[in-house]
Amino acid sequence: MESIELILVMLLAVIASGYLVRVAPFSLPLPLVQIALGAVIAGGFHHGVVLDPEIFFLLFLPPLLFLDGWRIPKDGLFRDRNAILALALGLVLFTVVGAGFLIRWLIPAMPAALAFALAAIVSPTDPVAVSSITARVPIPKRLLHILEGESLLNDATGLVCFEFAVAAALTGRFSLASASLTFLWLALAGLGIGVGVTWVVSGAQRWLSQHVGEESGSAILISLLIPFGAYLLAEQLHASGILAAVAAGVTMSYVELNGRALATTRVQRAAVWNTVQLALNGIVFVLLGEQLPHTLRGAVASVAQSGHRSPWWLAAYALAITLGLVLLRLIWVWISLRRALFKARRSGTPVHRPHWRLLLATSLAGVRGAITLAGVMTLPLAMPNGTPLPARDLAVFLATAVILLSLVLASAGLPRLLRGLVLPPEPSAAREEDLARHEAAAAAIAAVERVQRSALRDVADADLHTQAAARVVALYQHRLAGAGAGESAGQLRKADQIEGALRVAALQAEREAVFGLARRNLISDETSRRLVREIDLLESRYR
Repeated sequence: MESIELILVMLLAVIASGYLVRVAPFSLPLPLVQIALGAVIAGGFHHGVVLDPEIFFLLFLPPLLFLDGWRIPKDGLFRDRNAILALALGLVLFTVVGAGFLIRWLIPAMPAALAFALAAIVSPTDPVAVSSITARVPIPKRLLHILEGESLLNDATGLVCFEFAVAAALTGRFSLASASLTFLWLALAGLGIGVGVTWVVSGAQRWLSQHVGEESGSAILISLLIPFGAYLLAEQLHASGILAAVAAGVTMSYVELNGRALATTRVQRAAVWNTVQLALNGIVFVLLGEQLPHTLRGAVASVAQSGHRSPWWLAAYALAITLGLVLLRLIWVWISLRRALFKARRSGTPVHRPHWRLLLATSLAGVRGAITLAGVMTLPLAMPNGTPLPARDLAVFLATAVILLSLVLASAGLPRLLRGLVLPPEPSAAREEDLARHEAAAAAIAAVERVQRSALRDVADADLHTQAAARVVALYQHRLAGAGAGESAGQLRKADQIEGALRVAALQAEREAVFGLARRNLISDETSRRLVREIDLLESRYR
């Protein structure tokens, strides 16, 4: 019973964090507020949640990674694939080696294999943490796409390095060939399983919809189950469940392009997934804060494992490791940029040299989060001979501290670095929208004309069809004629905004009139709900 109460309190903390961020007199990062509330909850319940990494990975990561893969812009993902892969593969390996030697130098009492295991688990950035930080920062879209793609793909590299470092700590042996083959299987099989599961499930759902019919609730539930199915199947085959969930989400975005889902299903599904994302994102950070008191107690007890007596050495270690990770990331980004500029000059391609503040922002944006926390919790408690694993509590504390410090640095530094930064123009979304609206209007007019020709066979209703078709076609012809008559795209968009505001005001009046009739019992509740839903769907189009 107490566990259920604790879960409900955590959900309330997620809700409260959103209001606290809005009413605070100064800007507060949402993840840090949620972490603080989690620490308060741990103190109120006088004991922490026993965080089982396997359950944590299964319950939280698949749906969040699936949704990120589903919603990430695919043009940016494939356009910047070289930069993303360089960060997801090369930077992780570079960080494992560099941070491993740094930790080994800072803490000679920590075994070398454990130092590299700690470096491996803090090397991948976390998609949940990155999304939470960048959502409230005016970050350039292209950089945002690169950071999102990196955080979705670098987990497999970091976890493979962590797995083999732990094995080396337990057995004293390490095989580069075995590690490379394992990584290839984890990555390729995980991606293939994610793609396959989504295509098979979507195909089966489409067949059932065509032959039996579709209920929107069932379609939404299937979309919620796909990431868990892909993750569990991949883990069962010893592949990367994380990459399987990501690949399933990316594939789902392509499945959606067939446009066969019902409009009401899409509206309801978006609302359900937004709620799931809000709840799981928040609980991840509340859980992190809930683990803090226990982690701090273990760290204070293990301070002697570092070879010192003062607990302040723990803070010094955590700060040094965090700054080392930022510096390693900055070095890698700078080298990658110099290489890209050199290749561009050789090919004669015009390039824009980014501002130094953008390079530093890219370095600070490497936020660690739930994957680091859950991964470090999988460190074994004892060696094969039964003796305790040396410096385990110290490693857990340092990983947790790196998460917190990376969140603080990114939350405090990114807004200041990017404020007022003049960036080169990116492809205009407005141009794409204008093109889409023009083509959609032309297609709509053609469709109305086809339906009108088919309906004119019924002579009795010919006049009604003609009048209705004329009204509908006039709405689209205004858009096409306005663009062709020299009216600027900006003026058309402004006209659409004015029309939208008027339509919203009209729809609000309609809805209030329907509610008034229902309050006076002049129409039934069923009729009221149906009409209000129609009005709500129309209003969502103009908001």
